[in-house]
Amino acid sequence: MSTYRQLGPAAGRDVIVAAPQDPMAAVTAIPEHLAHAGMSVLQLLTIMHAYRRQIAIIAVSFIALAGIGIKFMPKTYTATTTLIVNSETRDPLAGRDFPVEMISSYVATQTELMLSPVVLLPVVDHLKLTEDREFTAGFAGDPAALREFVEKKLAMETWIETGRGGQLLYIQSSARDPVMAAAIGNAIADFYIEQDRRRTNDPASERAQRYSQEVAELRQKTVAAQDKVTEFRKQYGISDIAATANDSEVQALDNLQKQLLGTQNLRRSLEAKLSGQQSSADEVMASNSVQSLRATLSEQQAQLAQLSATYGPRHPKVRELESQMATTRQSLSHETRSLSDNINTELARTKELEQKYIHAVADQQAKVLKLRQSQDEGAKLVLELESAQSVYKHALDGFDQIMFSAVANHTNVSVVSRAVPPLKASRPNKIKLMLMALMAGIGIGVAAPMAYELFLNRRMRCRDDMERGFGIPVLAQLDAAPALARSA
Repeated sequence: MSTYRQLGPAAGRDVIVAAPQDPMAAVTAIPEHLAHAGMSVLQLLTIMHAYRRQIAIIAVSFIALAGIGIKFMPKTYTATTTLIVNSETRDPLAGRDFPVEMISSYVATQTELMLSPVVLLPVVDHLKLTEDREFTAGFAGDPAALREFVEKKLAMETWIETGRGGQLLYIQSSARDPVMAAAIGNAIADFYIEQDRRRTNDPASERAQRYSQEVAELRQKTVAAQDKVTEFRKQYGISDIAATANDSEVQALDNLQKQLLGTQNLRRSLEAKLSGQQSSADEVMASNSVQSLRATLSEQQAQLAQLSATYGPRHPKVRELESQMATTRQSLSHETRSLSDNINTELARTKELEQKYIHAVADQQAKVLKLRQSQDEGAKLVLELESAQSVYKHALDGFDQIMFSAVANHTNVSVVSRAVPPLKASRPNKIKLMLMALMAGIGIGVAAPMAYELFLNRRMRCRDDMERGFGIPVLAQLDAAPALARSA
């Protein structure tokens, strides 16, 4: 049970309690509304009323000291540099538009990159922040680590916010000097954009250099292919390789083959005449001299038959006619042999001519085959030349774009507005701090006397102290007499 001092005059009232005969019975007979643990609102208000002067003094003193401290707190200025992510910028290497669906991840990556040592360390060196007391304050250790210490401190004083659309970036940097705050924000933006430009354009420059070497190699290949075609034309005397350059030779071969075929047919015909076939006899009979002699012989035979029937076989006219018929037969036989000899001579000449035509056709076929092989080889050279020219032309078509991308300064981020020295300090927020000091002063002012009352000097000040502390019902409560109140 809590220890209470007697009810003093400071309470301002007297209480009348009912004292039971059996104290244990009183404890067991505590009313239900008096059995609550803790303190009632009346108890708290009574204690606060008793220490009202002390509460006021503590609260006012704390608020006054806090106000003096807030007044002399160093001011901090915040400057803002605004950047925008340009989604319309084309990739100088691939020639593709910036992927819009990747802007959110791109912005998050670039935000992390802006606050990385890669960007902040050059800012520290550029602005010589290692010589600024604001950023070097609190450093103790190896001087070689001062640069990293300042970079981490700069990162703590810099933050980046993203706009609602996701494309705007706000670089906010804080410093005690407004000019320095603006300089830090602008330096971070400048170094970040410069590094982003190098990351974007350096590969394009390297590719342009490689592309130039490739174009030079393609040009050399094209010139070499052209030289091969020119040399081939000079070697074979072909002006137009793509056209059919050996038409005359093919036509000459066809003519020779036709002449050979005609000669072979003539040779077969002469051989047939010499073999005694009916066709050859017919051709012999078709001779004018042979036909004339045969006709004469026929007439003479008719006359001989008539004279023999009239004069007899020994008549001089019959004998004369028989002599004429022998002469005619001898002439016919001579003419027939002469025709046969002519056929043999013509056959020999035909065979000789046939052999010449066979050799000429073979030579012409070899020549045509060689020309066709040469033409095929030339076609291959022309095809290689056309392929090299096509690749070289395609490379030249893209060469200007690659070179333009190499010399241009492409970047996906650009400055919308540069930071200017702020006119008002962003920290401390004196109104907010004073409100917090007011609330803290009132809280400390109430808490200190309350703790003193509860833990060091607990007194009985109201009926709830009697009822809750001892479980004794209070029958009546009388206010203190005016004289006692004034004396109290």
